Amino acid sequence: MSRQLDNDNPTIFAPTTSTTSKRIQKGKASLWSQEALSDEEELGYSSGGGSGSGEEREDIDAEEVYDLLRSITDPEHPVSLEALRVVNPDDIHVAGNRVLVYLTPTIPHCSMSTLIGLSLRVRLLRALPPRYRVDIRIKSGTHQSEHAVNKQLNDKERVQAALENKHLLNVVEGCLSTADKRGSA
Repeated sequence: MSRQLDNDNPTIFAPTTSTTSKRIQKGKASLWSQEALSDEEELGYSSGGGSGSGEEREDIDAEEVYDLLRSITDPEHPVSLEALRVVNPDDIHVAGNRVLVYLTPTIPHCSMSTLIGLSLRVRLLRALPPRYRVDIRIKSGTHQSEHAVNKQLNDKERVQAALENKHLLNVVEGCLSTADKRGSA
């Protein structure tokens, strides 16, 4: 028996046109390119590196984080989070080693908000170097259980317990199966 959808007919928006970060426009390679990834491994950044090594670390920007998240699929519909405007570049903030992402549910009583937030967290934890701290939050005033969802999404023990649940992990993996299609429509 299939479960009834929370939002039977979500509004779908056209993808954003900007997929190139300012870093690439300035002539620097994206941190997510194969070239940059192999350079990072050669320089020894894989486990946080040493601060006294004198090697320059490039910081990420909000556009690069957005590129990592935009093509994740919604758990209820075969549509990207970008197309549903669950994530958008204006709601992503990067300061030093902290990344803050606000997600906007499609409806105020969306039961998938926690699962979407968990998918965002897993994607960033897998893609970003370990020195980054990731916070995922519901955009203020967009969900009736905003406080409870925020508490779940940012509690390490709850996140770990959720990822130990094979069913939830399979759903998250399904959402992330399209995440490598960054910038694709």
